[in-house]
Amino acid sequence: MRIGRIVKAEVFHEAKVPAYKLDVDLGALGIKKSSAQITAVYKPEELVGRQVVCVVNFAPKRIGPFMSEVLVMGSYSAQGVVLLRPDFVVQSGDPIG
Repeated sequence: MRIGRIVKAEVFHEAKVPAYKLDVDLGALGIKKSSAQITAVYKPEELVGRQVVCVVNFAPKRIGPFMSEVLVMGSYSAQGVVLLRPDFVVQSGDPIG
């Protein structure tokens, strides 16, 4: 798992379940794409710049016309999926210990 920073977020119109397409900067690993079903809690403009915890060693997964390369981690809660993030700003790509 690594820390990433969301650099782009847009509605994933083709998704069967409401979701966003995210571009996540993972430092030396580059910018990776992810699909996230977090529309109940977040608006796309609120996500840009947010640091998140990502699983980077899963195989890419095709979701309709989109290839998701990393999994953005979150917690299931009463209001919807809430993203996990560090307490302090850290470098994109930093590993989770």
